[in-house]
Amino acid sequence: MTTKEAWDEGGEEPRAPEAKGWKALYLKEDWWAIWLGLGLMIVAVILFSGGSTVLKTLAINPGGLKWQTFGQLMGHFQANAGTYLTQFVCWLVLFGVSARIMGIKLSQFIPSFIVLYVLSMVMFGIAGWANAAKFNLEAPLVALVIGLIIANVVPLPKWLDAGFRVEYFIKLGIVLLGATFPITLVVTAGPVAIAQATIISLVTCLVIFFVGTRVFGLDKRLCAVLGVGGAVCGVSASMAIAASVNAKKEDLYTSVTLVVVWALVMIIFLPFVARAMGLGAGVAGAWIGTSEFADAAGFAAASTYGKMAGNEEVAIKAFTLMKVIGRDLWIGIWSFVFALIATVMWEKAETGRKPEAMEIWWRFPKFVIGFFVASILMTIITSSYSAADFNSQVRPNLILPLVSLRTWAFIFCFLSIGLTTRFRELKGVTMKTFSAFTAGVIVNVILGYLLSVHVFGDHWSALK
Repeated sequence: MTTKEAWDEGGEEPRAPEAKGWKALYLKEDWWAIWLGLGLMIVAVILFSGGSTVLKTLAINPGGLKWQTFGQLMGHFQANAGTYLTQFVCWLVLFGVSARIMGIKLSQFIPSFIVLYVLSMVMFGIAGWANAAKFNLEAPLVALVIGLIIANVVPLPKWLDAGFRVEYFIKLGIVLLGATFPITLVVTAGPVAIAQATIISLVTCLVIFFVGTRVFGLDKRLCAVLGVGGAVCGVSASMAIAASVNAKKEDLYTSVTLVVVWALVMIIFLPFVARAMGLGAGVAGAWIGTSEFADAAGFAAASTYGKMAGNEEVAIKAFTLMKVIGRDLWIGIWSFVFALIATVMWEKAETGRKPEAMEIWWRFPKFVIGFFVASILMTIITSSYSAADFNSQVRPNLILPLVSLRTWAFIFCFLSIGLTTRFRELKGVTMKTFSAFTAGVIVNVILGYLLSVHVFGDHWSALK
C-alpha cells in the first residue's frame, strides 16, 4: 500500500468513498471521526461535571515535561506506566472496534497500532526535551520526519499500513479541535476565511485547469482532478473529483503524488519563510491554511510555526478557519460543478449520465459537521462560567485534557503520513503534469501571502 492508498478511506486502491445512505454512518471514517470525537467530548463533560479527574489523567503525554536528562524521561514513564497502559488500551479499543466495523483486519490493525503508539510516545518524549524548542523539535514535524526516514530506509511490511489511518486520525483531531474552539470565533472570523478561501479555490483551480489543457494539452479530466486537488484539500478532493468526472485511475495517482510531494515541501517551506518574514502566528496560520495541500500537512506546518512564534493555538485556529472551514467546504461544490460539466459537456453523448444534486452531500467532508457541532456544544456548556472560573476550573480540567487527546490524534496522523510515504512508489508524474500543478502552487502561495498579509492581515493579526 502506497501513500496514495493510505490516505484513502480504505480498500485496495485509492478511490472516492462508495458507501452511501445509512451505511455511511458506520462504514466511513468521516462519520466515525464524528462519533468518536463527540463521544470523547461528552464523556469529558460528564466526568468534569461529576468532579472526576479520570480523563485528565488518561490524557497524559510527556510533551510538556521539559526534561533535562534521559533518566528524568524514563522516570516519568516508569511512574506512569499503568496510566499509559490504560490509555493505550482505550485508544486500541476505540480505534480497533471502529476499524473492524469498517472492514479492516484486526490481525493487521492491532500490531500496527502498537507500533504507532510506541513511536508516538517517542515523538512526545523528544518534544518534551528542555531544549526541543531551541532546535525546532516540535512533535508534529519530528513525527513526520522520523516517519519518512523509517518508511524509506527500513523495509516495513506493507500490512502495517492497516493501522496508519491518516484520514481517520486527522478527522478525529479536527472534531476534537472543535471541542476546544469557541463557536463565537467561527462566527466572527469565518466569513473572512470563506471569502479568502473562495478567491483561492477559484483562482488556483482555474489556473491549473487552463494551464494543463490549453498550454500543455493535457486531458480535461486529469486537469480537473489536478485543479481541485491543488485548490481545495489535496487527496480527498482528488478522490472526489476523480469519481465525479469518471477520471482514470492513473489521473488520480498523478494528482495525489503531486499533492503529497508539495504538501511535504510546504511543511518545511512555509513555517521557515514565515519565520524569516517575522509574520504573526495568526497571519502565518492563515497563509499556511491558504497555501497547504492537505489537512494533516497543514496542521503540522501551523503547529510548527505556532511553536516558533510562541502562540501555537492562534496559528492552529487561523489555519483551521482557512483550511477546514474555508477551503474544505469547496470539495462538495467543485464535485457537483465538475460532475455537472462532465455529464452535460463531456459524457452526455456517451453515457447519458445525469448529475444529481445529492452529489454535493456525498462528497461533503462530514467531519466538518462534527467540528461545528462540538464547537457549538462546548460553547453552550461552558457559557455559564465566569472568566475566572473558566481559567481556574474549566480550562485545566476539561479543555486541556481534550487538547491533549487532540494532540495524540494529530501525532498518530503525522507519523502515519511519514510511515506511508515511500518515495520510490510515487509515480505517474510527467513534466507536463508537474508544470501544470506547480503553476497552481506558485499562484496559490503568492496569492495566499497577499491575501493573508496585506488584504486581510489586520483581521488575522487580531485573532486570539
